[in-house]
Amino acid sequence: MGLIQHVKEEFQIIRERDPAIKSPMEVLLYPSFKVMLSYRRAHRLYEKGHFFRARRISQRAARKTGIEIHPGAVIGKGFFIDHGSGVIIGETTVIGDNVTLYQGVTLGGTGKETGKRHPTLCDNVMVSAGAKIIGSFTIGENSKIGAGSVVLEEVPPNCTVVGVPGRIVKQNNIKVPRIDMCQVDLPDPVMEDILLLQRENSALCNRVIDLEKEIKELRQSRRKEESNEDL
Repeated sequence: MGLIQHVKEEFQIIRERDPAIKSPMEVLLYPSFKVMLSYRRAHRLYEKGHFFRARRISQRAARKTGIEIHPGAVIGKGFFIDHGSGVIIGETTVIGDNVTLYQGVTLGGTGKETGKRHPTLCDNVMVSAGAKIIGSFTIGENSKIGAGSVVLEEVPPNCTVVGVPGRIVKQNNIKVPRIDMCQVDLPDPVMEDILLLQRENSALCNRVIDLEKEIKELRQSRRKEESNEDL
């Protein structure tokens, strides 16, 4: 693939997911575009066994862009990193097609495993800013990882994960459109639990008030009966 064709494809990908881009030439300024050019070169060298040369290219790209992609990682088509500063992608990471990462994302290992020790992201996955996915497991296709989440176990397809540690808060069989890149309208399980406790507490308080009224009325009724008996 020639450079011009590659720029056109990158422009289409970025235009779908970043409304800030206005012209194809702006693609050349994106850290994601620069680091992916270096990654493709480094990955080819890595597959041929030129590990030092591959790492040298990837480390040079990391210094320039703030995005560190190990040359051993396998990345599919349509991959996009928005902004990108602080993104880290480990050696045995596997990324499918049309995946989007935001700044501060880590696809890392636990440090205790050998072999496949980094996550696998299936097609159409979106990982929001600051999220950490740690370990050798799979994030199912069309899933979303909320900002700041720490995911430590496998996620089925079509899920939304938020929290520390990450919890699945939404799952259905409806395919998440690739252009649905909203990072804001995600469920908040902590707030939902707090609101539930508030509702239950209010219900208990109201019940206590009702019981106190009933006891008061019962006491008044007994006093009247005792007063009538004295008469």
